[in-house]
Amino acid sequence: MSIPELLIFATIYFGAVASPGPGLAAVVARGLAHGSKGAVPFIAGFVVGDLVWLTCAAAGLALIAQTWEALFTVIRALGCLYLLYLAYKIWNAPVAASEIDADSSDTRALPSFLGSLALTLGNPKVIVFFMSIMPLAVDMSRMSFTIYLQLMGMAFFVLTPVLVTALLLATRARALFRSEKAQRMLNRTTAGVMAGTASVIALRS
Repeated sequence: MSIPELLIFATIYFGAVASPGPGLAAVVARGLAHGSKGAVPFIAGFVVGDLVWLTCAAAGLALIAQTWEALFTVIRALGCLYLLYLAYKIWNAPVAASEIDADSSDTRALPSFLGSLALTLGNPKVIVFFMSIMPLAVDMSRMSFTIYLQLMGMAFFVLTPVLVTALLLATRARALFRSEKAQRMLNRTTAGVMAGTASVIALRS
C-alpha cells in the first residue's frame, strides 16, 4: 500500500475520530471526573473495538453486522448501562478530597476496558464507515494481509493520540477546579455529559 493511499485513509479517519461524538465525549467526561486514573484500559477498549470493526470491514463481513443486529443491540445496551453507572458514581463522588479512591470499581482496568469495548462493538455502523473509506484508499479487490496490517497500524496511530490528547486536556481542565463547590459542580456536569452520551448511543438506530 502506497504512502499516499495510507495518508488518504489516515486523513479521513482522523477527521471522523476527532469530531465530537459519544466516544470522545465519554473520554473527556472520564478525564474530567478521574483525571488519568484508570484511563488506559478505558481508551484501549475504544481502540480495540475500532480495530475489530476494521478487521471485519477488511474481511468483507458487513453482512454479519446486519444479520446479528440483535446481538449488537444487547452489547450496546451493556455499554450504555456502564456509562450510566459511571455517571451515577461521578455524581455522588466525594469532593472533600481531590481524587476519588483509586480502588473504586469505576476505575478498575477490566470494567473500564469492557465498558468502552462494549460501546464500540455495540455500534455496527462503525463497520459501514470503514467499508466506505477503505475503497477511497485501496482497491478492495487487492486487499491482502499486508495491507490489512498497514491499515490496522494507521488506525491505531491515529485514534490513540486523539483519545489521549482529549483525556490530557480534560485532566488539565480538571486541575482548575480546586474548591469543593467547583469540584461538585464539575462532577455534576460531567455526570450529565456521561448520562447524555449513554442516551445518545442508546437512541441510535
